[in-house]
Amino acid sequence: MAKVKSDKTFFHGKAPITGVLLTNLGTPAEATPPAVRKFLKQFLSDGRVIEIPKIIWWIILNAFILPKRPKESAKNYQKVWMDEGSPLMYYSEQQQKLLQKEMQVRFKGPVHIELAMRYGDPSIEAGLDALQEKGARRVLVLPLYPQYSATTTATTFDAVYKHYLGKRWIPELRFIGQYHDDPSYINSVAKSIETHWKENGRSEVLLMSFHGLPRRNLELGDPYFCHCHKTGRLIAEKLGLKENQWRLTFQSRFGKAEWVQPYTDKTLMALPGEGVKTIDVVCPGFPSDCVETLEEMNMENREYFMEAGGEEYHLIPCMNDHPDHIQALADLIQLHTQGWTETDRNWQAAEAEKQNGISKQQALDKGAKL
Repeated sequence: MAKVKSDKTFFHGKAPITGVLLTNLGTPAEATPPAVRKFLKQFLSDGRVIEIPKIIWWIILNAFILPKRPKESAKNYQKVWMDEGSPLMYYSEQQQKLLQKEMQVRFKGPVHIELAMRYGDPSIEAGLDALQEKGARRVLVLPLYPQYSATTTATTFDAVYKHYLGKRWIPELRFIGQYHDDPSYINSVAKSIETHWKENGRSEVLLMSFHGLPRRNLELGDPYFCHCHKTGRLIAEKLGLKENQWRLTFQSRFGKAEWVQPYTDKTLMALPGEGVKTIDVVCPGFPSDCVETLEEMNMENREYFMEAGGEEYHLIPCMNDHPDHIQALADLIQLHTQGWTETDRNWQAAEAEKQNGISKQQALDKGAKL
């Protein structure tokens, strides 16, 4: 049991708020080998991500992966790095800012959005502390992983629970575990595809590529593979696609073990031989463009397709800070904060201030120190 520490964020009469912790995987602080190494070490040391006995994996990670992979990965990050920095961080910050504005439109009471990353900065610990400093007594955790996996969603929950070990005043907590079949999310992705078709024309096949997962994880009960397939089916239905007009694949394999299939790269290499010369590619599982979409999908996999005889390859951008995406995320927040004071339609600022003042005076009358 962790030692319980004092809570220095509390004072009598402090106005409570509802907090939302918006989380993503994370990114290196810079596109340099040292920064990438630091990020990869934290990421690949997570037992949820790599389910190999710790002693064996420690040797593999430190003797074989970290001495070489950071330099190679840094080159990929450099290809997609923006003037503003990491694409994932830039778009995540935009999402946070736009969602904060949307909260002020949707709710009368104070609802604050804080951004955090599972690996790197800003950390989940820092995000939760920032919310507590602002007076959050109710916190909704929204990991930006539409499809649940123990390697992403669950490890985020682990970090949240770990943070509160030893905390004296723990807020009410709610978690959004997945939104792979949420109507607003499905509609927003489908609309982005339709917009691309209107502006650029439509290719022969739409390929939906999701991040991969070791097959062993699926066999042990991880629902991610099934969630991806349901997402793909719902998007295809929304677009009115026939079975031969779309494919679903998995990218970003790592190591020699078998991963869930079909593989994105292998599929793109094979499609031209099957007569498919033009293709549109979308990555519904990624809320923000990042190295996996901008480098792996738009450069590396594009090359595989074109070298195999393809003629046109179009990557449809992730939802990023598109208004439809912000509305879909706001819908999720509104759905999962029902019943909380600050999101109640009857919340009144004057009455809340009055009650806070009464509580403060009552505490002072009974000898409390502010």
